[in-house]
Order: sequence, then structure tokens, then C-alpha cells
Amino acid sequence: MVVFAPLQRIHQLTGHPGSVYGLCRGSGQSQILSGGGDGWVVSWDLQDPEPGKLLARIPDQVFTIMWLDKSKTLLAGTFGGGLYRIRPDNGEEARGIHHHLKGVFAIALLGDEVYSGGGDGRITRWSPDEGRPMESLRVTSRSIRCLEPLDDHILAAGCSDGRIVLIDTVRWLPVHEIRDAHLPSVFSLRKSPAGHLLWSGGRDARLRCWDLNNGLEKKFEAPAHWYTINALAIDPSGEILATASRDKTIRLWNAVSGDLLQSLEPVRDQGHRHSVNNLLWSDFDGSLISASDDRSLIIWRAANKGSDAVR
Repeated sequence: MVVFAPLQRIHQLTGHPGSVYGLCRGSGQSQILSGGGDGWVVSWDLQDPEPGKLLARIPDQVFTIMWLDKSKTLLAGTFGGGLYRIRPDNGEEARGIHHHLKGVFAIALLGDEVYSGGGDGRITRWSPDEGRPMESLRVTSRSIRCLEPLDDHILAAGCSDGRIVLIDTVRWLPVHEIRDAHLPSVFSLRKSPAGHLLWSGGRDARLRCWDLNNGLEKKFEAPAHWYTINALAIDPSGEILATASRDKTIRLWNAVSGDLLQSLEPVRDQGHRHSVNNLLWSDFDGSLISASDDRSLIIWRAANKGSDAVR
């Protein structure tokens, strides 16, 4: 049985001069990173959230970011198709390779290898040490919007042709697909920690769940939002699924049954004023962090876990 404590707004973090798209964990236990349409990558400390620290300026809009703890390297994918590498501790400037023709929309780490998904419909495997593309696989004639590792060699890709495609990264070929998973486009994928469920959201504003142990049979479906579901995130316990939408709301669901638990609204809950683009659950204190077109991040936390102050 899921024990759920409703979330409330704790802090709103401002400083990005553009929409915020990318979110990831940083090098420290309490550190999170954000990237935006301003080309900025900013570091925030959940123990003392304000002000943020500018880590890098990239000469393009940043859509997706990932921190590689092993090499202490930040990866940033841009709308122009570049994949940039930044080593903040070394004081190096961001160095990028323009590889995907129509934007980098997703970055995933599977084992020690980095994969990117682009607007050109390709998935590319990158050398983790040298930061160069090694091989690419064209999966669709449209965009690849999201990537999600499923096990030690299977990568799920959400495509703008409505399909979810499973890629065997050893044989380097597609091994399974779900047609018309979301029409017209799949925007987000998230595997449950339990290991047998794959959640998906798309431009159709519907939330769906697929059974990985039963041929990706559809297990659950709900009209979750009014507009596109931009992002999914599952809390560290594996019990709560969060969805973020262009309709400005965040909704929380039972990650097993699919029951709706809470809706975080722009006015009633002092939420975002524009599209919510990304979500991140913190392993540090159980906070949910959201990023938005309103140029801000919001930290949400259960009332019994955090500060009484709402900023």
C-alpha cells in the first residue's frame, strides 16, 4: 500500500533568463543542475537553494543535460544538434560536436556508454572517454524525443511517429516496437524501479503503462492532462509517478495502480504559470523539482519533510 503525503511548494528558484528545459542530479548529494533556452547551465544546492551558480554558458539553447559522476563531466544537448561536454572542476570551456541535424532531445547512460537521440531520427552511441560519436542507428524518419534504459543492453526510444521502439545496444538493432503508443508523438518514458512496468506520456495528453514482462501489453491508460505530457519522474521509493504538462500542472499518481493522488495547480498551489517542461525527484531529501517555460524551478516537498516557509 502506498503511503502518500501531499506535496507543497517550498521554494521557487529564479535566475534563468529563458525557459528551463533540462534537469539532472549534480556531483554532490544535494546538488541539482538545470539547463535552458538561454544557454545557461546552473547548479543549485537543495540545502541552500538560492542563489544558483552559473556553471557554463553554451552558444545554443540547452534542451537536455546529464551529469556523468565517474568522469565528473556534464553533457548538454542543444536545439542546434550539438552535444557539449563540460568539466566544471577543470575550468574548461564547453566543447561541443554538432552531430544530430535537428536537435538533441534526449541523453541516456547505459552501463558506461552514452547515447543521444535526435531530431534526425537517429540514436548515437558516444565514446565516454573521447566524447566522439562512434556509431548511429536510424530508428525513425521523425524525431526521437526520449530515451529510457530498460536493462543492461536494452534502450527504449519514444518517437515522433507515435512509436515506442526497443533497441538492443549489443546487436545494435530494433527488437520490438509499440505502434501508435501515443499519437502523434511519444514525449516521455520512465521505467519503474520494480522493473516490469514502462510508463509513457505523449502529445495526446494520455498516460499509459506497459508490461515489460508480458510483451509490452498495455496495462493502464488515463486522460492525464489537457495538453502534452512533457515529462515523467518516479520518486526514490518507486511508489509515486509524477507527470508534467504543457497545461501548467503537475500530477502525482500511484506508480502501481495508476490512481491519481494529487494535482499541483498554478493558482491554488502557487505552481508554474506556463508549461512545465521537466521533473526530477531528489534522492537527497525526497523533493520533487520542476522546470518551466516561466523561467523558474520549483521545489515541492511533503509538508512533514521540509521547511515551513513557502517562497
